Amino acid sequence: MNRKVTSIEVAQRAGVSQSTVSRVFSTGSPNVSNEARDRVLKASRELGYQPNAIARMMSTRQTNIIGIVMATITSPFYPYVLEKFLRELQGIDRQVLLFTASETQSVDDLLPLALQYQVDALIITSATLSSEMAAISTRSGTPVILFNRTVSAPNVSAVCADNVAGGRLAADVLLDSGHRNPAFIAGIQDTSTSQDRERGFRERLRERGVMRWLRQQGSYTYESGYAAAQALLDQPQPPDALFCANDIMALGAVDALRARGVRVPDEVSVIGFDNIPMAGWGAYQLTTISQEVDQMIERTIALMLERIEAPDRPARVELVPGRLIVRASVRGLSNGAAS
Repeated sequence: MNRKVTSIEVAQRAGVSQSTVSRVFSTGSPNVSNEARDRVLKASRELGYQPNAIARMMSTRQTNIIGIVMATITSPFYPYVLEKFLRELQGIDRQVLLFTASETQSVDDLLPLALQYQVDALIITSATLSSEMAAISTRSGTPVILFNRTVSAPNVSAVCADNVAGGRLAADVLLDSGHRNPAFIAGIQDTSTSQDRERGFRERLRERGVMRWLRQQGSYTYESGYAAAQALLDQPQPPDALFCANDIMALGAVDALRARGVRVPDEVSVIGFDNIPMAGWGAYQLTTISQEVDQMIERTIALMLERIEAPDRPARVELVPGRLIVRASVRGLSNGAAS
């Protein structure tokens, strides 16, 4: 019967201590000489040794596992973000457990399950959590970092696009290109992203003397963007420009306009938010406000590592400015520019 090879046997074969074997496999051996490391790896291959992650977790009290929690994913933006998180976390020797909520679940439902796995930290994307669950995670000693969301809760750090500034930028783009009857297509009502983008858009319109605009509720889906644009076209004074709270709704809006024979951008301009890969497709050429995903992920991981090393460090929120990506869906702009 086959049995598991132990680290003691590897140490004996390699002529090193058991602690040296442990260091080689737990940290990449920064404190082990190259010669000793090579002997340990050679002995491990010869004996068929596999390190025991559970035993290592018990001795270090760290799992090297990061939990990523996602609510129902309705936008291509978040699978794109998830792929980048996986690559970056694996690059620093962290494994990932992914928890996804169904349509009937919230992040609050998932958090107790995620905490049972003793993850070193939780990154919550595409969703918010309640102050109560934030307090529970704090008591458990598990750092929580929100990605692209903010929440009024102590000890919860967040990295988010500067959505208010992005909304203001969208207003300036449309007004500077001659539009005077804009409309906003909102995302899910209780998300800070949509609320902040709308607030920035609304505030800037007022500052520049535009006191009337249209609004239609969406839900961050292609279908809701399509339906919202159709409803706006049925208004007595339909809009001459649409600012959509995310790109996938903007793509739905573009198709809805075309289905009604409305030319984009000659008759109605459309601007989105996110800069998902589909926004650059030839059929859409969507002008949008880009979230700087690489920078946001870098800052999220840096905050996470800080909180793991120093759990008592105060939580903080970091806002990352977006960039205007000019394509062909807003009239009066030079295609291909970015700012």
